[in-house]
Amino acid sequence: MNEQVMIKTNSQRPIQEERPEKKWLQHTELIAALISGVLILAGWFFSETESLSVSLYILAFLIGGFAKAKEGIQDTLETKALNVELLMIFAAVGSSLIGYWAEGAVLIFIFSLSGALETYTMNKSSRDLTSLMKLEPEEATLLVGGKEKRIPAADIKVDDMIVIKPGERVAADGIIESGATSLDESALTGEAMPVEKTAGDAVYTGTVNRNGSLTVRVTKSNEHSLFRKIIRLVEEAQNSVSPAQAFIERFENVYVKCVLFAVALLLFVPHFALGWSWSETFYRAMVFMVVASPCALVASIMPAALSLISNGARNGLLVKGSVFLEQLGSVRMIAFDKTGTVTKGQPAVEAFQAAEDVNEAEVLEAVYAIEKQSSHPLAKAIAKFAENRGAEHAGYTSIDETSGFGVQADVSGAKWMIGKAGFIGEGLAAAFLKKTGKDLKDKGYTLVFIKKNERIAGCMALKDQIRPEAKAVMEELEALGIKTAMLTGDHPETAAAIAKEAGLTTVVAECLPDQKAEEIKKLKKTYGTIAMVGDGINDAPALKTADIGIAMGGGTDVALETADLVLMQNDLHKLVKMCRLSRKMNRIIKQNIVFSLTVICLLICANFLQVMELPFGVIGHEGSTILVILNGLRLLK
Repeated sequence: MNEQVMIKTNSQRPIQEERPEKKWLQHTELIAALISGVLILAGWFFSETESLSVSLYILAFLIGGFAKAKEGIQDTLETKALNVELLMIFAAVGSSLIGYWAEGAVLIFIFSLSGALETYTMNKSSRDLTSLMKLEPEEATLLVGGKEKRIPAADIKVDDMIVIKPGERVAADGIIESGATSLDESALTGEAMPVEKTAGDAVYTGTVNRNGSLTVRVTKSNEHSLFRKIIRLVEEAQNSVSPAQAFIERFENVYVKCVLFAVALLLFVPHFALGWSWSETFYRAMVFMVVASPCALVASIMPAALSLISNGARNGLLVKGSVFLEQLGSVRMIAFDKTGTVTKGQPAVEAFQAAEDVNEAEVLEAVYAIEKQSSHPLAKAIAKFAENRGAEHAGYTSIDETSGFGVQADVSGAKWMIGKAGFIGEGLAAAFLKKTGKDLKDKGYTLVFIKKNERIAGCMALKDQIRPEAKAVMEELEALGIKTAMLTGDHPETAAAIAKEAGLTTVVAECLPDQKAEEIKKLKKTYGTIAMVGDGINDAPALKTADIGIAMGGGTDVALETADLVLMQNDLHKLVKMCRLSRKMNRIIKQNIVFSLTVICLLICANFLQVMELPFGVIGHEGSTILVILNGLRLLK
């Protein structure tokens, strides 16, 4: 119903964009319907002059019914199948043949009005996508040899240096090399508050530089930017069809044929079997063709699904298809990865214990000198802790790092080692913990020991920080009847502590990527429909195995590509919101289907009992279609 054209983007990947004339067409459908209504009123006003009245009704037919007749004929020629549009045109023409010009014209008017409303709904997501595409800059400022040069944004390459001036939109995904500013990322995340950015932070295409000039090193080509991924996700969602919608579309073809076959029988059988007059027989056959048309049934699903997809896209919730929305409403278990999902993926020092006869300041100075040179998350957390406690160190210290275990270096003439118990000595670590009387390991901390020469100088307990909303989200999911689980590669003690703090009901620790997928299969057997939330490459198999894969917006490219739903703001509250909206969508769809079928059955019965006239049949049928579409539009808010 919403005609679109495929265009080539800078990446040469086809993306749907609504033509300006198609946007105008959407309004012309509504205008044509309104003109048709005015002509019907004029025809009724001049009803005493039959020739003028009929002429006005015929004009109402042609103006109001042209778009639907064209659409129905084109669709029939393409699919070689009958459709609702043709059925309604036949019904309107049939009404006119028996002298009910006004009723036939009203049928066309209400049908065209409901069609214009449906077209609006179908095009809503397309307009959101078109608006999003307009946010992508067409030009960029390239920095070459210290000089600035304006070039098309499509010509930007990986490792190019570009300049983003105040008020400009970022032209490519990259890392800030110099400068500091606040960025408006609402176009991508839906979050209105600006985000402070400085050297080393990532920036994304389409975001707005509020203040301060930036020099950015490009990390992704145009076609692989986060901006383009969002467009592709929305496009895929627009083109998808849920199982329920697919069934309705198959059902429509069969149903229309059955109705036309029934009309053929009703044109003759009642006259001979029930003794109806020929005029009454033909009249009732035409009324049947009007009231039996499945317009409301056909419009029960797609407007609601597209309304929710559009709603999500505006609020940082990207869905790859209505099929996943339908499934999300029936989820009974959601499994979460730990790092970057339940937690922030940013460890922090929770406790620091220095040996009794060791100068604490000296330990922190040495730790800071060593760890500030590492990019490892634990090292960053330790260096930040030491700095906050007043540690300072000038100059450069040469370090020797053993990947995955620890690091060692000479500082002020002493040999220092920082790392796991196995790196500095299991016996020494156990003796130190026993002497301090603190059982830090059982609390789920990651322990990092500090050794000076031949003895342990101290120990730091680190813990990944729980997302502030995690516990509340788990409680809300529990209230919805959705169980929660955590699948992580971390140690059992750490996993159990995190799960307890966040309020998760099931924990599976020490999971490798393939094991996470196997655990998802086990959960499926127990709970049925399963969703998985993750952000890393190691989560991709589990995301694919789950019925619905959900990726955090800050996750890896692989997770984003594999997932069926993306939380752009990394806010788990959005997941609860989408679960509620998905359930609401499923309720609305059921309401629409039951309501439309009930109206059809009542109208058909009233027609056979000869207690309903054609005008009431028209109002009842088309009125139910409009109500069904309006019911689906509630999900836009």
